Amino acid sequence: MFYLPLNYADLNNLAGHYSPSMVKAYNNATYAYWERSLFQRACSKLKTTLPENWEGSRRDFLLYCLLKLGFVFVSRNDRVGYWFNPGSLYGIDFYYQPTEFILANPRAYDVLGVDKSTRFRLHEEGELLKFMPDYMGIFDIISYYAEKLSALDSAINMSIINNKFCFILAGKNKATVEALKKMFDKINKGEPAVFLDKALANDPTDQDQPWQFIELQKLKDNYITDKQLIDFQTILNAFDAEIGINTVPYQKAERFVSAEADSRRNDSQARITCAIECLKSSIKDIKKLYPDISLDFNLREEDMQNGNSKMDTDGNVQLR
Repeated sequence: MFYLPLNYADLNNLAGHYSPSMVKAYNNATYAYWERSLFQRACSKLKTTLPENWEGSRRDFLLYCLLKLGFVFVSRNDRVGYWFNPGSLYGIDFYYQPTEFILANPRAYDVLGVDKSTRFRLHEEGELLKFMPDYMGIFDIISYYAEKLSALDSAINMSIINNKFCFILAGKNKATVEALKKMFDKINKGEPAVFLDKALANDPTDQDQPWQFIELQKLKDNYITDKQLIDFQTILNAFDAEIGINTVPYQKAERFVSAEADSRRNDSQARITCAIECLKSSIKDIKKLYPDISLDFNLREEDMQNGNSKMDTDGNVQLR
């Protein structure tokens, strides 16, 4: 592909579709990093039981489809056994639910022996595996927090650069400037003492100071990186609460009572519980068509210690 430079009209058209035009919140490397990181963070909460031919890279594709698109179609074929694929929905029944699934896969004929735009009747030729009741995934949540983390990430980088401490010295003549350079070279090398010619300390002709020190802004009063890092962790904790990862605000750790911890845990389980219940409900419908399919989704619990008990990763409580 040949590179064609953009003219003024093209650049104006691209910049004009951003609001505000000076802020490119999504088309940058830090946003892509946080989108990927938060997606993997969300995947870590799901514990899956899948058909054998869905493991490996196919499992990764399944999770991507569920979290990004919100649903997949599950069916069975004599050639490949149980299979799933993303696609489109069509029709409406008495309860305003779709009645058909449209498969748009260019390899459908080669693999399944059907046309790439084949329509499957839901509840008869296959069933939907849904992540959320509204047929949506959670990439809106991921994008929402990735944009904030990306914006704060660049602010932290700018703060770190601007908070570097340095000296600004003005020498009266070239000899004084060179002497000051040599002094700071020796200091930065770690020498315990630096010796200065007395003539440089006091000009014998006019008794004027040979150099001046220009004081920078008071960094202690303006240092904001520590506050930005707290806000950074607060945003990340808010995302964790959205997807079911239990967090404790570290700025309140000393006075974080058990009632607040329980409230925080309940808050963090709200949306992920909705997702798990929706998955299990759709799996129940799938098993009506295919009773022998090995398919299940559960919440991967975290190791938690609370008094006299410890919760393992399968959610079983073990007494000490």
